[in-house]
Amino acid sequence: MFRLRGQERGWAVWQYEIRPLEMTQELVYTATSEFRPVEEERLRVVVNRLTGEPISTFHHIDLYSPRSDTAMVEHDLEVKRGEISGRRRIGTKSGGVKIVPVNRPFAPGTVLSDYVFLAGAVSNAGPGDSLAVPAYKEFDDSLVTLSFIAEVPVTIEVPAGRFDVLPVRSGGFRIYATRTGPRRVVKGETLDGTFAFELVRSGPVVPTPE
Repeated sequence: MFRLRGQERGWAVWQYEIRPLEMTQELVYTATSEFRPVEEERLRVVVNRLTGEPISTFHHIDLYSPRSDTAMVEHDLEVKRGEISGRRRIGTKSGGVKIVPVNRPFAPGTVLSDYVFLAGAVSNAGPGDSLAVPAYKEFDDSLVTLSFIAEVPVTIEVPAGRFDVLPVRSGGFRIYATRTGPRRVVKGETLDGTFAFELVRSGPVVPTPE
């Protein structure tokens, strides 16, 4: 459930699926959300669960803003042999779609821009641990540095129940990840308290198509 300045503004459904392979494991993070009245989105990110290395990312956002001609943005990218490649699409209200090819070097150790939602659920960070990594911004085709700080463990209550969590702060955002299995993010918020989301309920993992 999304809240903006204390008012309910939308919802999201997300899951972490672990896929065992012959020699390794993949983590598939999927999310579908609606943030009224400005956007709807679908997201699917696949990373190597053992190394954290990105494998692929798909993100589609439909936008509803009277002040912008952009009605849709999307990227569909994969990482192979030190490169990230694929395409970005930009749609306008008039119905036009611009396709932008992507093909650029992707250095070892680089993560994707949504990494905070993955790291919080799968990393073994402890209180006081910090990390700074290069991150690729898929919609901007640019590199930035993401910094993470693991804070003091706390117990919080959300609509889905009470959880022992590890807060992880990155920039102006903080997520709360459970400390025992199944590892998951149960809350997120901006540091100024303007925006927040909380887990309302949980269910079994639904396998996604490969």
